[in-house]
Amino acid sequence: MEAIRQIISVKNHSVTILLPDDFTAEKVEVIILPVQNEGYQVPQWQIDQVRERTENYLKNPSNVTDIDDFLKEIEDEL
Repeated sequence: MEAIRQIISVKNHSVTILLPDDFTAEKVEVIILPVQNEGYQVPQWQIDQVRERTENYLKNPSNVTDIDDFLKEIEDEL
């Protein structure tokens, strides 16, 4: 799943969201929050990392680490 994040202007108490051509979902969840820090941007390396992880998951969804195993692994490294 890929999230789409946009900062858009409200006009006459409404917003319009344009989706990419390859977006095929029939239903979406929309969460509307006021912008807290307009100057903040997600770094490109982080966007790339999330996209890469998403691609890897979609290619092989059974090859994921269980959250409990992941947390134990981190705990063991501390």
